[in-house]
Amino acid sequence: MNISARKCPSLSVSLIPVVCLIVGLVSIVVLLGADAVQTYSQGVLLAAAFICLAIAVGYIRRPWRALRIGMVKSAVQVLPTIPILLMIATVSATWMMSGVVPTLICYGLHLLEPKVFLITACAVCAVISVLSGSSWTTIATIGVAFMGIGTVWGYSPAWTAGAIISGAYFGDKVSPLSDTTVLASSTCGVSLFPHIRYLMWTTVPAMVIAMIVFGVAGVFTSIESGEQSHNMVAQLSDTFNITPWTLLIPAATVVLITLHLNTALTLGLSTIMGIIGIFVFQPSVLHILEGDSAGSWMTHLVTMCNILLTETSLSTGNELLDSLVTTGGMEGMLPTIFLILSAMVFGGALMGSGMLSTITHAVVKRVTKPSASVSSTVATGLMLNACTGDQYLSIILNGNLYRNLYKRNGLESRLLSRSIEDSTSVTSVLIPWNSCGLTQSAVLGVATLTYLPYCVFNIVSPLISIAFAAIGFRIRPERKRVMA
Repeated sequence: MNISARKCPSLSVSLIPVVCLIVGLVSIVVLLGADAVQTYSQGVLLAAAFICLAIAVGYIRRPWRALRIGMVKSAVQVLPTIPILLMIATVSATWMMSGVVPTLICYGLHLLEPKVFLITACAVCAVISVLSGSSWTTIATIGVAFMGIGTVWGYSPAWTAGAIISGAYFGDKVSPLSDTTVLASSTCGVSLFPHIRYLMWTTVPAMVIAMIVFGVAGVFTSIESGEQSHNMVAQLSDTFNITPWTLLIPAATVVLITLHLNTALTLGLSTIMGIIGIFVFQPSVLHILEGDSAGSWMTHLVTMCNILLTETSLSTGNELLDSLVTTGGMEGMLPTIFLILSAMVFGGALMGSGMLSTITHAVVKRVTKPSASVSSTVATGLMLNACTGDQYLSIILNGNLYRNLYKRNGLESRLLSRSIEDSTSVTSVLIPWNSCGLTQSAVLGVATLTYLPYCVFNIVSPLISIAFAAIGFRIRPERKRVMA
């Protein structure tokens, strides 16, 4: 076989790196448990990437230029998320030490009804995510506070994280301000608002099911006594200055979001406001952190750098409270960043070697019926999220792959954009090595595979999309489409 004939890998060869990745990850789960996946995934991803590149260079004889293009394409999509991850870490740290999160926890324990807590957390996160257009920002701010409230009341962290993520991704999915929503519609050539309106047919039922599940779970959850809640509020009040004035910081952040500022800039300004809040609202916390050397500007500078860069903890005498108020700073986000970079290398290797293209085209080769088209789109979205490690790249690839197929089969373009949103956009957070899954796991402190079964909305969305396609609900030929 000559070199030119071996440049395009066969399906069996293309599946080798993917199978190696799956076997490696399953072995970790079986031998070390689900929580170990995010610890050891870097090595598995890099090993799978090395196998992919070795096959591409030694067997397929793939040109170096093609491999380089694949790596660059993956890097262009993934690397811009790194500054945002670091900003999320600084927001979490400064909002904790400035008293924003402790205040939200105290007020939440006073005002919220424990039995409907999961529904409340889901609904509030949904509203904030619609307004902000960002599930990441929502989870990194109000989501952290809800995790604290749920812990005090005795809710499993997995249930709380599932409710938070379900609400945040629902809002992100239907918000006209969401970058993924805009990307999915534009990639498929669909106007934004017709895309969102069509999206509601599958998204709303998925959210209703999620709310019912969270309501039932709340009813059957054994709530910790009110005395423990009161003790927690008292201990938080002893450590922090609990005042509604601290809520000016999240209020100002909401204003910045409505002004449609760049996400990194918004998070950076929120961090600055959090730093100012430490000096204005929490002088006692500042004194605890600085000890006997408190007072000088140099000491303040060192303390702020420590808060932003490294782990910061306070000793309150309550082990649970100590764990709630401990922050990791940028250092705590480094394992997540390393794993994202490993996924980036694996995704780039698959694209550059041509293996990803071979696999995806094999999936769509015999697709003709609407139900098969939607099912294939959903399955491809899951596969791309796992292979590329980035939802943005997955959305673009999925749209480009199926756009002509839907047109050839006489299906609406907005059916494609909806199917991509129902799968690629919402399932990225369920993949342990995807940038979304890694970020939310790091922010909420719950392993991806631990919270996965409780992200009801994210699991149900693709299933409803497939079910509606199977029965032909609201699916019309392209020539009969009427703009909603």
